[in-house]
Amino acid sequence: MTLTSLTADSPRTEEEVQKSALKPRRRNRPKKFRDGDDSSELSGKRGGSRIVVIIGLVLFALYSIGPAWWLVVSSTKTKEDLYTTDAMWFANFSLFDNLASLFTYQDGIFGVWLWNSTLYAFAGSIGHTLVSLAAGYGLAMYSFRGKGTTMGFIIGSFLIPGALLTIPSYLLFVQMGLYDTIWAMIIPAFFSPFAVYLAKIYAEGAVPSELLEAARIDGAGEYRIFFQIASRLMTTAGATIFLLHFVGSWNAFFGPMVFLRGDDKWPVMLGLYSWLQRGTDSTVDLTGLVITGSLVATIPMVVLMVAMQRYWRSGVAMGSLK
Repeated sequence: MTLTSLTADSPRTEEEVQKSALKPRRRNRPKKFRDGDDSSELSGKRGGSRIVVIIGLVLFALYSIGPAWWLVVSSTKTKEDLYTTDAMWFANFSLFDNLASLFTYQDGIFGVWLWNSTLYAFAGSIGHTLVSLAAGYGLAMYSFRGKGTTMGFIIGSFLIPGALLTIPSYLLFVQMGLYDTIWAMIIPAFFSPFAVYLAKIYAEGAVPSELLEAARIDGAGEYRIFFQIASRLMTTAGATIFLLHFVGSWNAFFGPMVFLRGDDKWPVMLGLYSWLQRGTDSTVDLTGLVITGSLVATIPMVVLMVAMQRYWRSGVAMGSLK
């Protein structure tokens, strides 16, 4: 068999051979190499996104930590170093002298302000949490006449700015004899429609009605069911309500300025503001005292956040399991 005969007998003609020669050939690469390219490209995209996220988080962390760092550094400086040295770095360390001046100036009234803030925040937050959990539990678990109207009033009250209630609250407190007393700070803190709504939403998902029916069959009363069963299932909601109100009450400024006249009843934020408005004294730089007092005033909130974070963590873990 000759080459000529093979060419003649082959189904591929010479023209087809030329076309096939001119046609660009695509080399089929092994699948593992194609997958490697896709994975490397995908990994590159993920790496770029991760870098962008890390840069954003670092910038956000610097933005958040910067004021706190300035507060810590400035509270350790003397009056002269506060205005003449680098604002973001330490100079002569005089934190203990500043603390001594803070707690002895004006007969130690800063300690009184700190105690007032602690009393208002804890008493108000405890009552606020109990009332909100009880009201939210009742709205979620019980059916009664006017329930829809009550929820409508609660949700509608979100639209009313708190500043609009200042004058009516002032007139009411004067008539009731609560003006310029500590009760003007504690009693109004018990009631918050947003906290009631938050507790209702949480109770609907966390407290099963079958469990309450089983408790009633066993002879438990409604108060016992709430305090021994429902309140324990609503711990995460209670911790959230307590902590949010505590932070708001600790930083309260406008309400104490309107309802409290005597400086011995002021909370720490209003007291520091009065020092800041006074400016300088003949013996002590009040700006340095305000900075040191602000650092001391943040410590209770930091301790409370660290102490109560486990309740939020357990709530998040429970939500992920559901």
